[in-house]
Amino acid sequence: MLKRALFFTIEKQLTHKNAIVITGMRQVGKTTLMKQLAAEWQGKQIWFDFDNPLDQMLFENPDYNKIYNDLCNATGAKADERFLVCIDEIQNFPEITTIIKYLIDHYQMKFIVTGSSNYYLRNLFPESLSGRKFLFVLNPLSFREFLYFNEQLPASKIQPSFDEVIQQHSKYNQLKRMELYEQYMNFGGFPEVVLTQDRETKTLILKNIFASFFEKDIKVFSQLKDIKELRDLILLLGPRNGNMLDVTRLSSELGVNRMKIYNYLEFLEGIFFLRLIPKHTANIDRSIAGGKKVYFSDTGILNLITKTSLGQLLETTVANQLKHYGNLSYYNLRNTAEIDFILNNSIAFEVKQKAIKQDLYKLEKLAKKLEIPKYYIISNTPETHEKIIFPWFL
Repeated sequence: MLKRALFFTIEKQLTHKNAIVITGMRQVGKTTLMKQLAAEWQGKQIWFDFDNPLDQMLFENPDYNKIYNDLCNATGAKADERFLVCIDEIQNFPEITTIIKYLIDHYQMKFIVTGSSNYYLRNLFPESLSGRKFLFVLNPLSFREFLYFNEQLPASKIQPSFDEVIQQHSKYNQLKRMELYEQYMNFGGFPEVVLTQDRETKTLILKNIFASFFEKDIKVFSQLKDIKELRDLILLLGPRNGNMLDVTRLSSELGVNRMKIYNYLEFLEGIFFLRLIPKHTANIDRSIAGGKKVYFSDTGILNLITKTSLGQLLETTVANQLKHYGNLSYYNLRNTAEIDFILNNSIAFEVKQKAIKQDLYKLEKLAKKLEIPKYYIISNTPETHEKIIFPWFL
C-alpha cells in the first residue's frame, strides 16, 4: 500500500511509551495509516473498531486490571510482554482515554488510536492523556503526495524542505505537473478520489464523503435545527472562501446569535472541515487577532458546495499546500495593503493567476516593512524570476 508522508514521521515513535493518536478529517486514510504502522510492530497486537459496539465491550469492565488480563488472553501475550493495541474511532467511547492512561502507566502497553477530530478529543473526553500521547494530524494529500500516488514522484521526495521545492525544474516536469495540478485543484486530496480515474466517479465519492460528515460527525449536534443551521452556514461560507470572516453578518443572514456562529466555526475547524487563518500582527498572541480568513480544507469539497473563481481556487489550493510547511497567517492593513500568506512569520507569499514584476515589487516593499526576510509570488503563469514560482512544485 502507498504510504503517506506522516507514516515516516510516526514510525519513529513506535517504540516510545506514549500512545500514538492519529486524528484528521473523515476519509483521509487514518485507518489505513494505522494498519501500516501496526504492520511494522515487532510483537503481538490486537485491533478494535469502536464503530462496532461489540468491540467496546471488553473495555466496559470497571476493573482495569481485568481489562489487561482479557487483552493478554486475546493476544496470547505472556506476563510482562509488551503488545500493541490498535483502536479505530475512539470518539465513540470517551472513557477509553482513562483506561489507556492506566494501562500505559501500569503495564507499559503500546497504543495506536484514531479519532475523528480535535473537537471530540478536546470536548468529549474526560481525560486528555496529557503527557502520555503523541498527537498527529493526517490531512488530505499534499500535492507532493498526490504526485507520489500518481507515480510521478518517489516516496523519498514527498517531505522536502521549502528550499528544495523552489529549485529550478525542467520544462517537461513543469508541463506534466501543470496538468496534474489542475486535477488536484478540481478534485482535492482525499486518497480514494485521487486513486479513482473516472471524473464522474470522483464526484460521487466526494458526495459520499460530504454525506458521511453529516451522518457521523454531526451527531455532536442533537437537534435537527442545529443540523440545518450548520448546513446553511457551510453554504454561506462557500462563496466567502478565502475572505475575512464577518461573524456579525453571518449571524444576521443565518438568523442565529454570534456565539452560536463561533461554536459552529470551532466545530468545523475542529473536524478539519475548514481552516481559519489568523491575521499577522505585531502582538505575540496572533490567535486572538480579529478577522480570520476562512479556507475549505479540501478543494474537492469546496467545488462540490459552490462555484468558485480560478483565483479563489488557486489561493485555497496554495493555502492547503503551505499548511504542510508550518503555521500560516495573513496581513491586511485596512484593505489598502495585504499579503495573502505568511509562513512561520518568516516567508511572505502573494498568490496570482497571472504574475507581473510589479506584483513582486509591491510584495518586496511590504515584506521589508514588516521585517519578513523572504518573499515569493506564487503563480500559474509567472514571468521568469527566481522570486516567482509555480504552485505545482510546492
